Amino acid sequence: MKKKQVLMKGNEAMAEGAIMAGCRYFFGYPITPQNEVPAHMAAYMPRAGGVFIQAESELAAINMVYGAAGAGARVMTSSSSPGISLKQEGISYLVGAELPCVIANIMRGGPGLGGIQPSQSDYFQAVKGGGHGDYRLIVLAPDSVQEMADLTMLAFDLADVYRNPVMILGDGNLGQMMEPVSFCKFRKRKLPPKDWATTGTAGRPRNIVKSLYLIPEQLEAHNRKLYRKFQTMKRREVRFEEDIPEGCELLLTAFGTTARICRDVVDKLRQRGHKVGLLRPITLFPFPEERIKEVSSRVKAVMTVEMNMGQMVDDVRLAVEGRCPVHFCGRTGGMVPSVEEIVHEAGKILRGMKE
Repeated sequence: MKKKQVLMKGNEAMAEGAIMAGCRYFFGYPITPQNEVPAHMAAYMPRAGGVFIQAESELAAINMVYGAAGAGARVMTSSSSPGISLKQEGISYLVGAELPCVIANIMRGGPGLGGIQPSQSDYFQAVKGGGHGDYRLIVLAPDSVQEMADLTMLAFDLADVYRNPVMILGDGNLGQMMEPVSFCKFRKRKLPPKDWATTGTAGRPRNIVKSLYLIPEQLEAHNRKLYRKFQTMKRREVRFEEDIPEGCELLLTAFGTTARICRDVVDKLRQRGHKVGLLRPITLFPFPEERIKEVSSRVKAVMTVEMNMGQMVDDVRLAVEGRCPVHFCGRTGGMVPSVEEIVHEAGKILRGMKE
């Protein structure tokens, strides 16, 4: 029997996936192109027995997330690029206090206010820790409306397993496009008890949730503990999708919207007789560096395609470690590269291999 499908925008699918995953608190503030997320939450969260609040600002929203997460609730916020920038201090506090939550960034062009068209220029901010201190987020990069729902459900479990915020990094294309989505009954994995939460339960030891450590030896110990957790994420949670033929000469790497485009690029180049593959990171942190390292030892070149001036390409180069040339193809400012543009750039690299 076929699963029932619903035609939805990516933003709506992400919001519905969050509700199905047990999210019962959403705090946000409007900004294009993610406004369908709070709109969906405002309409449907109360029906699920949850709470939607439009905060007075992005700063207020992320601190409301801190409060709900500290009480052990499944909680989410969403915004777009400059709005996420305003949340950075709160995100650092959430990681420091080891509080699970889900944060969505539906990226738009920048820097500054930029424009409302899609972009991927917040990669650095998301995967390197955009706020202060030594910290990391798990960062999931969907490339379809279906994954906007599925990866959001996964995000809540990962947040609880690691007591760490998880970010969904989409873009204006994914947020606004409409595709059929299937929703299955959500099955949570076995999760650790939230015995650290400030629930006010009688008869148990007092809990304190904080990120303040005034004694430097204690702060160093806390940072080392967080670092060990991030290393565990790198061992256990790497996710990627690949289509790499035998004898592959050129490997494309891309995430999100550009990965969708690169699938057509790969098809066109293969029709012309070229051996071209594609590796799509699904987790941007932890990054699939070991797999890229392995593949780079048997291809002639790698080309990274992004909607920015070159951000993920730095992580690709670090993984390749000079085993082969790494090229970059990108558009910025809200411009989306076409199949023809990428085919042209890839063609130049392939021709250069024969000269």
